[in-house]
Amino acid sequence: MTQNVGGIDRALRIVAGLALIILAATGMLGPWAWLGVVVLATGVVGICMPYKLFGFSTCALKTDPETPAQ
Repeated sequence: MTQNVGGIDRALRIVAGLALIILAATGMLGPWAWLGVVVLATGVVGICMPYKLFGFSTCALKTDPETPAQ
């Protein structure tokens, strides 16, 4: 599968996922905070299914060096 989660988005997902997991493990947030596992996984893997469903991507556009600039 092609990655569709870019660098800054990935970093934010990893940090937010870890924070939610820690807060869930310490009991500071309810059981819904365990969804941080999903947020963390999408950040680590770089693939977000809702992004794919809607055709959205935060990855940088790759340009072909062989193609002349327009």
